[in-house]
Amino acid sequence: MYIFVKMSTRVENINSEIIEWAIMRNGNSLDEFFIKNPEVRMWIEGEKYPTVKQLEKFTHKVHVPFGYMFLPNPPEETVPLPFFRTLNEGGDNTISLNVFHTVQIIQERQNWLTEYLDDLELPDLDFVGKFNVRDDYREIVHDIKSTLGLADDWASYHKNWEDCLEFLTNKIEELGIIVTFNGIVGLNTHRPLAVKECRGFVLVDRKAPFLFINSADAKSAQMFTLIHELAHVWLGESAGFDNQNLLPADHPLEILCDKIAAEFLVPETIFKVFWHKNKDLRFLSNRFKVSQIVIARRALDLKLISRKDFLNFYNIQMQEFRNYREKLKDSDGGNFYATAKKRVSLRFASFVEYALKHNKLLYRDAYKLTSLKGDTYNRFVNEYLYK
Repeated sequence: MYIFVKMSTRVENINSEIIEWAIMRNGNSLDEFFIKNPEVRMWIEGEKYPTVKQLEKFTHKVHVPFGYMFLPNPPEETVPLPFFRTLNEGGDNTISLNVFHTVQIIQERQNWLTEYLDDLELPDLDFVGKFNVRDDYREIVHDIKSTLGLADDWASYHKNWEDCLEFLTNKIEELGIIVTFNGIVGLNTHRPLAVKECRGFVLVDRKAPFLFINSADAKSAQMFTLIHELAHVWLGESAGFDNQNLLPADHPLEILCDKIAAEFLVPETIFKVFWHKNKDLRFLSNRFKVSQIVIARRALDLKLISRKDFLNFYNIQMQEFRNYREKLKDSDGGNFYATAKKRVSLRFASFVEYALKHNKLLYRDAYKLTSLKGDTYNRFVNEYLYK
């Protein structure tokens, strides 16, 4: 039996508390939202009831499922990981709706892939959770490099740090870890992810760990975030972080991951030798194949420069990056499919396509998991998976 509801039908059984919760959950103040949407205030005060179409339009605007409008109480929504803040003065661990939905997207991908890998009877990854916060960071760095198959001088074989970032991403995915870069929620360019709130996060899993890097961040900082997240996998702990000024939160786990990333990218012993010969950041950046920001950060770690000098340099570099981003706004933008390759991850896409071709997944589910649909999905697969 099917029940058809006219779009013009008035909905009288909505909860005003849910309406207010949905508005504030979306990051809006009630007063500002009511100024732009006076009819919603009328719904809350019972002066008027919305039509089904109007209520659907409202739920799309505030990004909540339509069914939520009929709940007796606002649902409790939590993310499956702690979010560490560099400056957590009030101890507030809340995150914005955009970051929340991004975590949901990645978690949904992870849930599917973990179940699929179980069906394929593939083994767990033995390096996940291999160490803990009591272990020495140098030992962990050695194990990560060994597992990745990297020599101590691996970076010297690459032209620049941008090439190193691409190389490391590929090596990490070869281990069975999914790495995604995105600066928006899914493909919605109207929902950006603020770097000041989230530089990235990692969802640890024995079969399919997922690393997420905010691509709205400067590429000069992304490599440090990548290795910081990789350290979380070796420690077996999921987390999100803002790493303001590229500095960690005051928490043992974050401090250790930070040490691991710094030592992995710029080994202390070698760095000190070069530093005493030449303190030019550009020269050292080229030698270690990391950005000048990472070099300055390493010098700060080793007390070779002051915190004030580091922050001054960091702020200048980030302002230059913001200026560069502003100029890009007037351009035509990049290649959609090349960007999609990083937003989805080729390794993840290959599992989706394999499941699809072996009748283990429906097309509609493949589209949802990759955020790519129809001809867009087919072109992406043909251009990057079937080259």
